[in-house]
Amino acid sequence: MDLTRRKFMKSAQAVGLFYASFSLAGCAPAHSANTSVKLIPDPNKRLDLPKGFTYTLVSETGGTMSDGFFRPGRPDGMACFPHPESADKCILMRNHENWFDVPVGSPFGKGNELLDRVSDSQLYDRKEDGSPFFGGVTKVVYDLKNNRLENDFLVLTGTAANCAGGPTPWGSWLSCEEEMLKPSEGPGKYHGFVFETPSNATGLIDAVPLKAMGRFTHEAASVDPKTGIVYMTEDAKHGLFYRFIPNVPGRLSEGGRLQALAIKGKKSAVTSNWPKDSEYAGTEQFAVGADHRAEWIDLDDVESPNGDLAHRGSAAGAAQFMRGEGLDYAVRADGTTGDFYFTCTQGGAEGVGQIWRYTPDEGSDNSGDTAGTLQLFYESESADSLDMCDNLVVAPWNDIILCEDGRGDQYLRGLTPEGTIYDLARNAHKDQSEFCGACFSPDGKTMFVNVQEPGYTYAITGPWESLRD
Repeated sequence: MDLTRRKFMKSAQAVGLFYASFSLAGCAPAHSANTSVKLIPDPNKRLDLPKGFTYTLVSETGGTMSDGFFRPGRPDGMACFPHPESADKCILMRNHENWFDVPVGSPFGKGNELLDRVSDSQLYDRKEDGSPFFGGVTKVVYDLKNNRLENDFLVLTGTAANCAGGPTPWGSWLSCEEEMLKPSEGPGKYHGFVFETPSNATGLIDAVPLKAMGRFTHEAASVDPKTGIVYMTEDAKHGLFYRFIPNVPGRLSEGGRLQALAIKGKKSAVTSNWPKDSEYAGTEQFAVGADHRAEWIDLDDVESPNGDLAHRGSAAGAAQFMRGEGLDYAVRADGTTGDFYFTCTQGGAEGVGQIWRYTPDEGSDNSGDTAGTLQLFYESESADSLDMCDNLVVAPWNDIILCEDGRGDQYLRGLTPEGTIYDLARNAHKDQSEFCGACFSPDGKTMFVNVQEPGYTYAITGPWESLRD
């Protein structure tokens, strides 16, 4: 989430007096405290990278795509898929986080002159004046062998604030709306849903929300490959951690059961670890590395026309997280089990980020009656080391790659299984916009990442093994 004026004001209201003594410039980290990996300044002032690493600019906001539409603004969450015909190519499914009142880069032109090429079923929603929503998904085909964009085109459109999401084992991208709007606020439809977009799409698809997966301030999603259960984060100051148990694994449109995580013996736990005198403090502190047994609470009225799903869930006992954002699944080295890692952007005693780990224990049981273990895996003690982690991806070598959305220089950070933070990249552009959408090619040799403003998508290659030397 970028700190535009609108969003900064929203964020400032959310954190209350906890940050009242700081100014935006005053709390901006001037340097990195991480010294294990040195970044080389980029003479072109785009990306500072470690020695031996290079980047390619894949695309930027505003250019004409292969389908004739314009590349939408604010690229955000993203995932990479194998190309069905060539191992030398890959597919990126890329979100565009265009908000209702902060639209950047219409795919239809400055006057929306290309809108007549889109059918009513393909455009999810319009505003009261008839203008379209600009959120959605583009598909990018990238030539790995020659390091170049082959083509890109619009797949989903008319949605709001498609922030993050997640890939599925069956080859689709779950695109999540972070903005929870209702018709009385200007749009024609309710917003705050998940949309499934197939990576084999050849153009615009019908925009159909998966309403059974809940209406809330969606951020990211990740699928347990063993069970087909979808886990989801919520970017809200008292957000929940959800799971969706589909009636038919792999066929999310056929409905299912939505639940929220609770911590056994700790009803309605507040996990922020904020100081006791701050507005969103809990009654106890959570220690890094301590395991907590989880349980799951069934949720009803999940389409939530009043936008109160998180409030009702926490009242029923669900745990509350300080702005849950990035989420990814990692198979352990022994191959026997896996873990879900998710960020809480403003969690922790310093308010600069937490990473939680949930280890499912459902086995093949999709009844929804089994749970797993929750652990606070890492908590940042300083913005100079990690400042407001947002999107994340688990790297092929099992480190967690974290995209910052902080208050000064923006970094890509790496987090080892042992809990050591290192720098992977710094946004050297003058806009100092957030990193988002980090993901790896199927062969693990190329990492893709977005810089939201002015709207760049990069491909990064280099000696990845050197990061663990």
